[in-house]
Amino acid sequence: MTHEYEHLDLHGDRVAYRDVGTGDALLLIHGMAGSSATWDAIIAPLSTRHRVIAPDLPGHGDSDKPRGDYSLGAFAAFLRDLLDELDVRTVTVVGQSLGGGIAMQFTYQHPDRCDRLVLIGSGGLGPDVNWMLRLLAAPGAELVLPVIAPGPVLRAGEKVRSWASSAGIRSPRADQTWRAYSSLADADTRRAFLRTLRSVVDHRGQAVSALNRLYLNAELPTQLIWGDKDNIIPVDHGIAAHEAIPGSRLEVLPGIGHYPHAEAPDEVVRILDDFLATAPARARRLG
Repeated sequence: MTHEYEHLDLHGDRVAYRDVGTGDALLLIHGMAGSSATWDAIIAPLSTRHRVIAPDLPGHGDSDKPRGDYSLGAFAAFLRDLLDELDVRTVTVVGQSLGGGIAMQFTYQHPDRCDRLVLIGSGGLGPDVNWMLRLLAAPGAELVLPVIAPGPVLRAGEKVRSWASSAGIRSPRADQTWRAYSSLADADTRRAFLRTLRSVVDHRGQAVSALNRLYLNAELPTQLIWGDKDNIIPVDHGIAAHEAIPGSRLEVLPGIGHYPHAEAPDEVVRILDDFLATAPARARRLG
């Protein structure tokens, strides 16, 4: 189910977001070259009990793509300001891939705004990352991207995707990958993608790690969700983070890749419902 975008102006830039349901707020943060559409399979069931806020990050989706700062800290500040605009004080922060790195940065910069933390196939927990991202982080990638994501190829791919869908052939993992790939046909999106990628990845792998700061989240209820077939960010990163965060929970889903929320949405909703029944960090601070 697709939920309609809402838009607001934030510091002169147009921000697209979805805001569905009522109750305690969940902030869903998508990954690199993604958008809030990545959450389509879980927004509806979660919104029956919670207020679900899912923005398109700057440089992504239907939000503006300014020539600006695409670091983790800048994204975290953007989310704080968005929540202020929406009059939301505290949230459970849910981040996937790059969104997980942003979520951890958000909890570090704004701990008083965080009730709980959920990391799904999260970046920022070790150097390993898919070789393609290392390659694209190298100098000269801006010359390669228009060649590997040309309009005719994307149009042909959309036709094949449409045919497969009408024939009942569906692969959520492939669909998520295609969405990210096809977004790079737009020049402004490509520029924002490369700025974002190079802020966290170089030719040696992920250049930013939160592992040495995870102890700071000892009082923050934390749930980790990983697919054991994740070929973008290995499940070993989730295991290491689980060991580094006292009291954290880890769910490893068999046969699932980098997009558990799309590949196994019912299971992810079950995990989240169980986790969201725990006391938020603000209750611990008060108690």
